Amino acid sequence: MRPTEDIRQHLASIVEGLGMILPEKCSVEPPKDPKFGDLSTNVALLLAKKCGKKPADLANDIASALCTQVEYVESATTAGPGFLNITLAPSYWQRVVTEVEEKGSSYGKSTVGRGKKVLLEFVSANPTGPLHVGHGRGAAVGDSLARLLSAVGYAVDKEYYINDAGRQMRLLGLSIWLRARESRGLPVEWPEEFYRGEYIKDIARDLLQKEPDLLSLSDEEGQDHAYRYGMQTIMDGIKQDLQDFRVVQDSFFSEKSLVSDNAVDRAFKALDTAGLTYVKDDAYWFAATRFGDEKDRVLRKSDGSLTYFASDIAYHHNKFERGYSWLIDVWGADHHGYIPRMRAAIEAMGHDPSSFNVILIQLVNLIKDGNPVSMSTRAGTFETLSDVVKEVGTDASRFMFLFRKSDSPLDFDLDLVRQRNLENPVYYVQYAHARICQLLARAGERGIRLPECSAEACLATLTGPLELGLLRKIAAFTDCLVLAADSLGVHHVSRYLTDLAGLVHSFYAQVHILGGTDDVHTLAQLLMMRAVGTVLRAGLDILGVTAPDTM
Repeated sequence: MRPTEDIRQHLASIVEGLGMILPEKCSVEPPKDPKFGDLSTNVALLLAKKCGKKPADLANDIASALCTQVEYVESATTAGPGFLNITLAPSYWQRVVTEVEEKGSSYGKSTVGRGKKVLLEFVSANPTGPLHVGHGRGAAVGDSLARLLSAVGYAVDKEYYINDAGRQMRLLGLSIWLRARESRGLPVEWPEEFYRGEYIKDIARDLLQKEPDLLSLSDEEGQDHAYRYGMQTIMDGIKQDLQDFRVVQDSFFSEKSLVSDNAVDRAFKALDTAGLTYVKDDAYWFAATRFGDEKDRVLRKSDGSLTYFASDIAYHHNKFERGYSWLIDVWGADHHGYIPRMRAAIEAMGHDPSSFNVILIQLVNLIKDGNPVSMSTRAGTFETLSDVVKEVGTDASRFMFLFRKSDSPLDFDLDLVRQRNLENPVYYVQYAHARICQLLARAGERGIRLPECSAEACLATLTGPLELGLLRKIAAFTDCLVLAADSLGVHHVSRYLTDLAGLVHSFYAQVHILGGTDDVHTLAQLLMMRAVGTVLRAGLDILGVTAPDTM
């Protein structure tokens, strides 16, 4: 059910009857103040000049047509310079219960994505240590976005890019090798930079237990051996952490494979063909300034080594080669300046720059016992995602990560999300679902049996303001998912669920459903609450959060 689209279609028909086409910029949306009706549109303001009428006069004509032609439009009035405010009849909102009953867990889903192939790359943390809470936020956003886009009709694949080449991996191998030598009392010269966490000592100890002759190798061989073992051990841990966090990637892509599979050469060839590369000072450059970048970028250094940017260009070129038409990357906020040059490279290789989007993940300020927790992978003082999940659970962790817009800093209060009260955001929403389940269970104990599908005569009794408020909210679920998908903002879903839960708690506190004297009205209210429960479950599933029956 999409009230905005239902009215938009009727507006298009009315405007067509006037010899015009409904403009793309025509908005149909709920007004900020409910006193102005259910929906508001600017159609008259956009078309008045074209048809030679004053906006208010055209709005009146369209209002009259709506009230005459659309049976469920209760009223349509002109406001201000020509806005049109529309109120829909209760019968329109009542039928949403039947639609939810018929569609069940599929309610809210749509086909607006039309099967477009999307590759969503997220987490992609360097395999140099366990996932921390910052990675956890990116994991929750990426996985939930994949669920959201799939729900509105996109064909989504989820991928993790393994940075298994470059300086950080060499540093990992060195750190493990030095810890192994230290554990056996051999002389060690500590470099200025190395990974200091206890997990490095654990990996070194395990490696020595499995291969006691490790230290007989040369430094170069030993470090390479330590790197390979360490990376695999850490990646295994990362995969387990993600699985425990209800995140399962469809594929893991190796950075090293870009060279072995000639993906780098193919990407460079595409840039060469477009005449966008040149050699200067024995280095190979990309003419990024032609696409608005502040300076040209080196792809291959004078010593023959590739830059990170070169690998990223090759990787994204490879994504398009695999048939994906829309690439979405989830990056840390510190990569903001990297977006224009990446989009420039994509355009230079002949792809539409709008086919590439980046979602930025701001920092998570983890608060424990009222104090911030310091996080640094190299210093080993970070709080791992695994530790947080063990402490507060997957549901609370995911919901909190998704409660704010991803490019805004997030304060994650561990003490708050452990509380079992309505001050806890995830408890607030989950308890609304549990309350509905408990209500329906009590109704069953009293011998009240709900029909599989709702009867119109029964639902017609749902006319109270609290009831209509709930009906309007569940009718807005599909629009919420489409908006969230269009804006790549999963937080819209968490906000929607919070608002819906608020209406449930308010209704529950003010209306004694099972204490009523009208059996027909009681049945209608129970059917409505069952539909609300279905929507809460569907929304929580988008977030990767469970909907408990009891709490």
